[in-house]
Amino acid sequence: MTPNITFLNLVHDELLEVETLIRAQAEGYHQDLQAALNHLLGSGGKRVRPAITLLISRILHAPHEKMINLAGSIELLHTATLVHDDLIDGSLLRRGIPTLNARWSPGATVLTGDFLFSAAAKLAADTDSIAVMKSFARTLSTIVNGEITQLFRSPCQLNREQYERQIYAKTGSLFELSSESAALISDTNCDVINAMRKYGYFIGIGFQIIDDILDFTGAQATLGKPVGNDLRQGIITLPAIIHLQDFAETPLVQEFVDRTCTPDDEQIALLVDQIRTSDSIHKAYLEAETYVKKGMEKLDLLPDCPERDALEELAQFIVRRDL
Repeated sequence: MTPNITFLNLVHDELLEVETLIRAQAEGYHQDLQAALNHLLGSGGKRVRPAITLLISRILHAPHEKMINLAGSIELLHTATLVHDDLIDGSLLRRGIPTLNARWSPGATVLTGDFLFSAAAKLAADTDSIAVMKSFARTLSTIVNGEITQLFRSPCQLNREQYERQIYAKTGSLFELSSESAALISDTNCDVINAMRKYGYFIGIGFQIIDDILDFTGAQATLGKPVGNDLRQGIITLPAIIHLQDFAETPLVQEFVDRTCTPDDEQIALLVDQIRTSDSIHKAYLEAETYVKKGMEKLDLLPDCPERDALEELAQFIVRRDL
C-alpha cells in the first residue's frame, strides 16, 4: 500500500484486511504460488481500485465481510491481468521491480495468472451476489476481448471511438466493476447503482489517458520500458492521435502513416520527441480532466461524508498523479 495518499487513510485498516485475505488465497496450494503472490503484492501499487470499492461500500453501508471479499476480488483480478499483460508484452520490469515472467517460465507465469483469476472469482462468489458474479464475469470477458482485439488489430489505428473502446476494455471496465459492485452488495436503488457505475467508468477512462500521457512524459528508469513504448509497438494512444491529426501535413507524420505506423528507430525517436514537446500532451490531459470531472458529478447522489470527499480526492489524484 501507499499510506501517504490521504484518500486511502479512511480505509487503511480495511485495505490491510484485504491484503491479508488475498495472501490467504494461496494457503494449501503449491509453495511457489504463495511466493509468487507475495512477490506481486510486494511490488507496490496504490490499491486505487479496492479503495474505490471500500469507500463506496462504507457510504452505502454494505456488510463488512462482503465488502472485504469484494475488494479482494477486485485487486486479485487486477493483479491477474497484469501478470498476463507483462507476459504478452514481454515486460521485465513493473514499477522498477522484476515481473513474474522475468523470473519464471511462460508456462508457469500463465498458470499463476490463471490461479489468480480463479481466486478472484471465488472471492466475488463469496459476496453471495449473483449480480456481482455476473458483473465480474462480464468484466473479465471485456478485458480479454480487448487484449485479443489489440493483438490482432492492424497498426496505425487513429479512430478515437476505437481508442475509447480499447481503454475501456483495458482499464475502464475494471474501475466500473470496482464502483458498481460496491453498490450491488448494498441496500440501495438503481439510480445510485447506475451513478456509481458511471463514476467508475469515467474516472477509469481518465486514468488510462493519464497512463498514456505518462508513456510519453515519464522517465525510462521509472517506466521500466522505453519512453513512447506504445508508439514504438504501433499502438496509437490519445497523445499520438491528437498529434497525428494536428500535424497530418508534416513530412514526419506523413512518412509515419505511410509506413503504417511501424517506422525505424530514428524516425520513432523524432516523433516521440515531437509529441513530448508539442501541445498534444496538454490537449490529452484536458480530455482526461473532462472525463474525471464527469465522474465526480456522479457522486452527487451520495450523502455528504468523509468517504465521499475521499472519492472526490481520488478522482482528482488520477489527473495529477505521476508514476
